[in-house]
Amino acid sequence: MAVSAADNVPPFIAAQLTHLLSHFRLTLKVEQMWSADKYNSGPFDRFTLLIPFCLDFIKWDVIYNAECPTVAPDVIFGPEDEDFHPFHMPSDDGTQATSCLSDWNYGDPTRLLSLVQFLRDQYVLYQRKRVGEVDDDRLKFEISTILSREGIEMHMSSGAEKPEEVKFAVPLLDMNINKMVPSCPWRYPQKIHLQVVYPVGRKYMSAPSAPRLKLVSSSELKALFSIDDVKLPPWLDGMCLAEYLPNLEEYLEKQVSEAVLSIDLRRQFIEALAIQLGRPVEADPVFCRKATFLSATGVFTFLIHFLIPTQFPKQQPTIMLQSSQHFNSQMAPLKSRPLVDYPWSPRWEPLLMADRVYEFLADEALNFKRQCSEGTLQ
Repeated sequence: MAVSAADNVPPFIAAQLTHLLSHFRLTLKVEQMWSADKYNSGPFDRFTLLIPFCLDFIKWDVIYNAECPTVAPDVIFGPEDEDFHPFHMPSDDGTQATSCLSDWNYGDPTRLLSLVQFLRDQYVLYQRKRVGEVDDDRLKFEISTILSREGIEMHMSSGAEKPEEVKFAVPLLDMNINKMVPSCPWRYPQKIHLQVVYPVGRKYMSAPSAPRLKLVSSSELKALFSIDDVKLPPWLDGMCLAEYLPNLEEYLEKQVSEAVLSIDLRRQFIEALAIQLGRPVEADPVFCRKATFLSATGVFTFLIHFLIPTQFPKQQPTIMLQSSQHFNSQMAPLKSRPLVDYPWSPRWEPLLMADRVYEFLADEALNFKRQCSEGTLQ
């Protein structure tokens, strides 16, 4: 949600919230803003934040007193966290860090950011303490073997209508993926996490069942490779998380390296196409996932769109033709169906790939021209 004067937000709240959204190290969302006035005719002085935590979001309501702006806001936590008392907990350095409230300055746009960061840090400790108190021998053992890893977050989930379970968010790969991509456009470091969900039991079993496992990454990383396409290594009987992670990280590191190498292969393919089709009118210069060429057969001009998958060359590009002269009833240019039924082998060199594509397009362009002229395309 954008914050602006049009939102009827007091200037000091808008400044603090804008600073928070632009500097918070993880993706943070404002779900809604509203006013103390039930008719929302007054200034918006309260809002709901979606705080990223353990690969999910927790909801906190932040409530200002717009009539007394020198007072720090109240923060209302979720119904499951009634025992969360952040200012009665020791901070990471062993002290009770209340300075973010005691010397509150409503004119300082950094104050809300400091408050939310402090509360989130305390929430990490609070959830870790809750999980550590669970009466489950297997969980206690798992925690003892992985606590030395930095950045692990855990969450205890319970309720009347759902079984108790503990969720871990484990950061993977001690490698800077951003630096591996030339001209990387990503603002924040790209991370891959393993989500591990254990049901809470009361007895230690000699061969406990495997936990639920899922790889999670930011949506930006999908431009390099898709986590959904990664097949997780099997979880063997009797295995613990500390044993599972090294093999998984070795496998993932190989996957990332191959994905980076695929960028150069896609670039070579686009350059090979340019020999036959001329310089592209548009192309993705970083990940080389897209390229568009202008071509003609006689007086018929058309665009050729190439959508190149991250698993190139194992998976072939999808081709789509678009007329520059024919339009449907909504005045949208006519396009062909996605084309993948052309000669292809991942073992070919880029020049041979481009040659075979060019040969295929010579006939397909005539068919596309006829379909456009006959009006059989929509």
